[in-house]
Amino acid sequence: MQTDGLTVSIRLQSPACNVAAVIHGEEHNSRFVTRYRGGGLRRISETHRSYDCLQYPFFFHTEDGYHFKIPIYQASSDSMTTSKTVSWRGEFNHLHRCRQLFLQFAVDMAAKMESERLGFIKLNQSKLRTDSYIHLRDGMRSDGDPRNLGKPCILPSSYTGGPRYMHERTQDAMTYVRDYGRPDLFVTFTCNPKWVEITRELFPGQPYSHRSDLIARVFWLQLCKLMDLIHKAQVIGRVKCHMYTVEWQKRGLPHAHILLWLND
Repeated sequence: MQTDGLTVSIRLQSPACNVAAVIHGEEHNSRFVTRYRGGGLRRISETHRSYDCLQYPFFFHTEDGYHFKIPIYQASSDSMTTSKTVSWRGEFNHLHRCRQLFLQFAVDMAAKMESERLGFIKLNQSKLRTDSYIHLRDGMRSDGDPRNLGKPCILPSSYTGGPRYMHERTQDAMTYVRDYGRPDLFVTFTCNPKWVEITRELFPGQPYSHRSDLIARVFWLQLCKLMDLIHKAQVIGRVKCHMYTVEWQKRGLPHAHILLWLND
C-alpha cells in the first residue's frame, strides 16, 4: 500500500465467511429426516432422544441423547438442559480425537442449545411480561388493525446477544464514560496458541485449531489471571474500573479489548 509517496507493508488476511451455522425457520420444526426400512419418511426433532446417534453414529452407538424426559436426580437442579447433557461426559474422551467432525458437532450442539433457549422464550412470553413493552402498546393503540401486527416474540434483556441485552450493556458502558470520562488505557489481549496450558493438552500431531474448546477455556483462565494482575497486584497502578469485550476475528483465536480507568 502506498500513501504520500511512502510504502507501508501490511499483512492482509484472506476473506473468510463469518457464518458457522444457519438455523432455518419453523416450516417443519425439524432438521433431520429418516427413512423407515419398510418405507416412509419421518422428521426427527433436535430434542428427540435418537437425534444424536442418528446424526453422529460415529460418536454415539444406539444410545439416547438429550430429550425432555430425562429424569432429574440432582436435588439442587431445577431442570435438565441440553448444555448440561453435552458438556460433561464420564467415559473415554473420543470426541476430541475426531478433528473437523468434532468441530461440526460442537457447532451443532451450540445451535441446539440456542434453539432450546429461543423456544423457551417463545413459549413463556406471558411470564416474561412482554406485553408491557412500550412500542408494542403503542402499536396496539394505533389506528391500524391489531390483527395485522401478527404474533410478536420479544427477546428479553436476559437473552445474551439480543438487542435489549446489547442495549443494556451499551448503557452500562456509557455510565462509566459519564462518571469517569474517557478511559486512560486501551489494552488488547490476544490468545497465544503456544501457551503451555494448550500445548501440553493437545494429542500428538493435533493442531490447536481442532480444539476450540481447549482454546476458549485456556484463554478465559488467562484473561482472568490478567485482570487479577491489573486489579489485585496493581501492576499498572490503581484502577477505578474496567470493561472488556471478547472477539473472535474470522472465527480464529479469541482476543479481548480492555478499557481501563486509572486513579489520578
